[in-house]
Amino acid sequence: MSRIMSAMIALLIMASCGGGHKSPPRNLDNACSIITQKPDYLKAFKATERRWGVPTHVQMATIYHESRYRADARTPHKYVLGIIPMGRVSSAYGFSQALDGTWEEYQREAGRRSSKRDRISHATDFIGWYMNKTREKNDIALSDARNQYLAYHEGHTGYARGSYRSKSWLLGVADKVAARADMYQAQLANCRKFR
Repeated sequence: MSRIMSAMIALLIMASCGGGHKSPPRNLDNACSIITQKPDYLKAFKATERRWGVPTHVQMATIYHESRYRADARTPHKYVLGIIPMGRVSSAYGFSQALDGTWEEYQREAGRRSSKRDRISHATDFIGWYMNKTREKNDIALSDARNQYLAYHEGHTGYARGSYRSKSWLLGVADKVAARADMYQAQLANCRKFR
C-alpha cells in the first residue's frame, strides 16, 4: 500500500510542476527554445510554410503578438460602471486570436470544419490561409511581417482603406511584430533543430 501511495504522491508532484501540454513555452524571446520545448509547434510551422508559403518566423511573430503562445487566450472582459462584466471585447480566441466569423469562413473555405483555435497546427494553418488572402486582396508579400500584421488586425477592407494610419499604437505594434520576425528569422538560421 505504501508503494502505491508513494507513486501517487510522486505523480501529483510531477503534474504540479509540469505545466501541461497547453502551457506556453518558456523564453518566448528565443525561437530555438520555443521549437525545442514544443516540437509540435515546429511541425505546425513547417506544414503551414509548405502549404501556404508563409515563413515560419512570420507565423511565430504573429502568434507571439496575438496570444503570447497561450492556447486559450481571450480578449479582456468589458465592464459597465467599471464593475459589472458584460462579455468580452471581441470573440477572438486561441493562438491566432481569430474572431468567430473569420474562423468559420476559414473552416468552410479551407475545408477544415473540425479545426480548433486552441490547437497550434490549426492556428498556424489559419494564419497561412488568412495571409494568403491578404496577399491576393492587398498585394502584401507573405514575408512582410509588418504589413501582414496590419491587415491581420484591421481586416482586408480596413487595411485597403488605410484605417491603421490613424492608430499610432497599432503602427507601433506592427513595428514590434516586424522586429520580432527579424529576430526569430536570425535565431532560426542558427538553430540546428530548425534545419
